Amino acid sequence: MKLRKGDTVMVLSGKQRGERGTVMRLMPKEGRAIVEGVNLVKRHQRQTQTRVKGGIIDKEMPMPLSNLAIICKKDGPTRVGYEYRDDGTKVRVCRKCGEAL
Repeated sequence: MKLRKGDTVMVLSGKQRGERGTVMRLMPKEGRAIVEGVNLVKRHQRQTQTRVKGGIIDKEMPMPLSNLAIICKKDGPTRVGYEYRDDGTKVRVCRKCGEAL
């Protein structure tokens, strides 16, 4: 899996195309991720002891990993590659500029 929790990503396709957000949760078995502020739906929630307020709330829903691209600080949305450093550590790198993500 090339994305991690906390990565800034851009949506590549769908009605949310072009929006950016932070990965909040990954679901590798399903091949999906929940991105903060993207793919919002309205859900009716009942008031419970843990949820003080009921009503209609906005909730982030999972979206396919294939619709997301990580954002490089220098180049924008890019693909991810891997490199081994001299000390033996494996790091993710930007495919466009080769800089470590």
